[in-house]
Amino acid sequence: MTIPTYIGLNQARQVLSEMGVDLNDRQIKRAAEMDANGKRKLPFFIDPIDGKLKIEKGSLVRIYRQAQIDAENSCKL
Repeated sequence: MTIPTYIGLNQARQVLSEMGVDLNDRQIKRAAEMDANGKRKLPFFIDPIDGKLKIEKGSLVRIYRQAQIDAENSCKL
């Protein structure tokens, strides 16, 4: 079993940048904000200890990988 790695907004932005997804501070913050229905674009949560937004690193990478797989499966050849 792999131990989850929880990262903050800046680290999430860095992970995405390493994957070729360059976001500015505002874009990553918007992905972490709740919409009118209380949903976030990415599964960030508030850390119960320090009160900052966190996301599991593997989940973030998996979401982008799944989006790529879905795009590949839906394209016309």
